[in-house]
Amino acid sequence: MLSIGTKAPDFSLSCKHADGIKLVTLSEHAGKSNVVLLFVPMAFTSVCTDEFCAVSQGMAEYTGLDAVVLGISGDNPFAQEAWAQKEKITLPLLSDYEHKVAAAYGVAYESFLPQFNLPMGGVAMRSAFVIDKNGVIQYAESSADPKQLPDFAAIKTKLAALK
Repeated sequence: MLSIGTKAPDFSLSCKHADGIKLVTLSEHAGKSNVVLLFVPMAFTSVCTDEFCAVSQGMAEYTGLDAVVLGISGDNPFAQEAWAQKEKITLPLLSDYEHKVAAAYGVAYESFLPQFNLPMGGVAMRSAFVIDKNGVIQYAESSADPKQLPDFAAIKTKLAALK
């Protein structure tokens, strides 16, 4: 996993909007707002749904802390859109379909759900990064346990300190 103080790798990922697919980059937020990146293993799973629904319900708090929250999973943008509509998820969901961003941030499983012997390497571990307006990682957390949620209190504390 990338460490605090490291320049965050830029990316260009697709995000499905009502008017079509758009590319979202980390660099488009440079100098404007802090960014919270939340990596999750996959859409339509209970823990990922709980996490993104809770973040969606508390989005005003992140906005008040001058932060943009972006969700990233390896699902395609159409599956992400269906998930967001079904569960009323409001944060932008970015498709890391090729798992390149999870790998760049050092949060990709070598083998996800190995007990089932499934070829699912590259799936993102549940992870959180706070990236400041200069593109530097100020908070980093990752867990190999897909049921372990990020420490959202610590994330908000870091955002408050950056404000």
